[in-house]
Amino acid sequence: MAVLINFKICDNSPACDGIRACPTGAFNWDEKNRTVTIREDLCTNCGLCECCNVGAIKVTHSDEEYEKIKKEIEDDPRKINDLFIDRYGASPIQDIVKLSEDELDNTLQSKRPFMIELYKKDETECLLKSIPIKEILQEFNKDATFRKIAVVSNKLLDKYKIKELPALIFIKDKNVLGTIEGYYTDENHRELFAEIHEIKAKEE
Repeated sequence: MAVLINFKICDNSPACDGIRACPTGAFNWDEKNRTVTIREDLCTNCGLCECCNVGAIKVTHSDEEYEKIKKEIEDDPRKINDLFIDRYGASPIQDIVKLSEDELDNTLQSKRPFMIELYKKDETECLLKSIPIKEILQEFNKDATFRKIAVVSNKLLDKYKIKELPALIFIKDKNVLGTIEGYYTDENHRELFAEIHEIKAKEE
């Protein structure tokens, strides 16, 4: 029926995933108006454009679905800036939080609290479903230092006995308080926070 773009969360870039994925050229970059455009006459509703990694592109197949998604977009309170924050399981946004496997030991020489996330680049989760790191830090220790490490070997996995990624490692006074493995969406953040509270309780 039609394709809708949620420009509230779309970065509206020439590098749009929809442009790259579209097999008919229906998606284009309008250089003059600096925006992504869609030619409905070329669109076959194949759905390949829904590869957008923030879910900003939706293909509708009926008038009812079109109106439903249009209203969801109108009611969406998010802004593009809401996506540019670091989230659990997603690729790091800020360079300052990136750390290499070899740098970790030196970083942990400080006695301050740390929360370290281990993840694999090719297994990062959707930004829309991921829990903001800021919220996780608040549950653990708002003064803790956070770092993300892309796992490229089994070195850290073996050291911290991690079997599933992404994973969080909680450290204070150079001691590992506990680890949490596996991905948690924003919808089940309570389960993650409960595990963090259990880790904090052991320390106390």
